[in-house]
Amino acid sequence: MPNISSNDITGVILAGGQARRMQGQDKGLVLLNNKPMIEYVIDILNPQVATLLINANRNHKKYSEYGFDIVSDELSGYCGPLAGMASALNNTNTSYMITAPCDSPFIPDDLVQRLTTALASEEADISVAHNGERLQPVFCLMKKDLMSSMNEFLSNDERKIDKWFNQHKLAIADFSDIPQTFDNLNTFEDIKVIEAAND
Repeated sequence: MPNISSNDITGVILAGGQARRMQGQDKGLVLLNNKPMIEYVIDILNPQVATLLINANRNHKKYSEYGFDIVSDELSGYCGPLAGMASALNNTNTSYMITAPCDSPFIPDDLVQRLTTALASEEADISVAHNGERLQPVFCLMKKDLMSSMNEFLSNDERKIDKWFNQHKLAIADFSDIPQTFDNLNTFEDIKVIEAAND
């Protein structure tokens, strides 16, 4: 079983969406308990990886204040998470890349360990988190050498992430014991509920 070191993994926070359900506000910068949501993800993910990138299509000046490189989608028109992943993978200098969205502030401090263990034990190309009910495709670890496959898939006007996954050997990482990992806050109401629970 190959050993995957955290020193060989680039972490990517996906913050490139349109956030239609938040009146178009940039979700990563929306406050949760007076702290931008992306800061929760940075604080947990950064210690687990060698380097961190932020995939963002606006507010670059604000995001750059965190001190990480900002990567925009190379495809125009908000083509979904796979476009963000592809642009990040094109800018990754490690053998592996892991992704997490900016609106999931409850990721665990063993996210990377669980995904690397699954990938290594299955000798897979990609490992994807599973919450016990379904795949969580934006929480995934992949090999850098999948870059040409992903770029080709997108160049054929394909956008569905699970369809691309199906072209490769996939390992499933079990997160059924902590399904709250994948609670993403899509609306201001979602944020109010969390803040009220923490009062």
